[in-house]
Amino acid sequence: MPTIKSIETLIVQLPTRREHKWAGLTEVIGRYVIVKMTDSDGRVGWGEAPALKDWGGEFGRYFGESALIARAVIDTYLAPAIVGVELGNIAELHARMDAIIRGYPYSKAAVEFAAYDLAGRWLNVPVSTLLGGRARDRVSVTHSIGLISIDEARVEVAKLVQEGVRTIKVKIGVDPDRDVAMVDAVREVAGNAVEICVDANEGYKTPGEAVQVVRRMEKNRLKYVEQPVMGIERIAEVGRRIDAPVMADESAWNAHDSIQIVRSGGIQIVSIYTTKAGGLYKAMEVGAVCRAAGIICNVNGSIETGIGNLANVQLAAASPSVTLSCVIPISTPAEFQHGQVAGIYYKDDLLVEPMKVVDGAIVVPSGPGMGIEVDQKKIEKYCVRD
Repeated sequence: MPTIKSIETLIVQLPTRREHKWAGLTEVIGRYVIVKMTDSDGRVGWGEAPALKDWGGEFGRYFGESALIARAVIDTYLAPAIVGVELGNIAELHARMDAIIRGYPYSKAAVEFAAYDLAGRWLNVPVSTLLGGRARDRVSVTHSIGLISIDEARVEVAKLVQEGVRTIKVKIGVDPDRDVAMVDAVREVAGNAVEICVDANEGYKTPGEAVQVVRRMEKNRLKYVEQPVMGIERIAEVGRRIDAPVMADESAWNAHDSIQIVRSGGIQIVSIYTTKAGGLYKAMEVGAVCRAAGIICNVNGSIETGIGNLANVQLAAASPSVTLSCVIPISTPAEFQHGQVAGIYYKDDLLVEPMKVVDGAIVVPSGPGMGIEVDQKKIEKYCVRD
């Protein structure tokens, strides 16, 4: 039985297509930790920690992990603890990681992705098979409009519509008048055939303020309102007072949080991450709780490189609860970019080939492990050495 032999970490920085920010974010996306895991037979698996210091749970329940923090946690604690774990024994992998250090789900997720990738390559099956099989063969993509100007958004939305995007997420939570004007402009350019959702990233100070702002937007047929305020109970209060369903994101990290969300009432959607729960194994638990309670889900993230985004796609393929369009990139290396905008947040990527898209949805790759090979020359090119 092959085992995990070694773990190496690197930090990369991909060049962004344009600035992409949301309420509370103070650093650039794309500077993330890459994990290279080797087994006793010489196979290699890859993982990623899209860690951001500004990203954490409500009221300090969880905390930010920067790239430097994640790398230190992996190198110092996780890597030594998991050497010798048999491939495919993800339960043992998590038991060892949780025993050596509490918390740090992004660091643990990066290691676990690489372990799943290795196991899939060893068994010659995609990771979705290891997660229980595919619930779907395509993953619909929602394109996110960050905190850019209204004029910039108009131009981008027009391109998105031309490229066949069917759902657009608009970042709000900064200034009520600006937020309402932005949503109005997106609807005007997108037309009625495109669905629009909004994400405040906890930006509104009170449930009452959030309700007032959302009511001004409701004429635009909002698909959902994501994390309007901080706090499970406070999101639920907003949800009971507006027509559109509300989604929990910053408030929904793991299965225990999902139980609290179910009990709160008023929250109809949960955003599942591959990372917030600590990896695919535990993200599937989040989906299982939500499915049992009748809460629908999407897969969301921190605009990962292709390595982490492959994990997003495999999770979305395998989790029956993920019925909504997912806010994930369409990972595309530079040589395959020809001016397209939909799902493109970086000027380049770390995969040898682009994700295939049909009718606004990523076709789930069927190759072994995460499904698409990693371009090691690109990793070398974008490696941060300072």
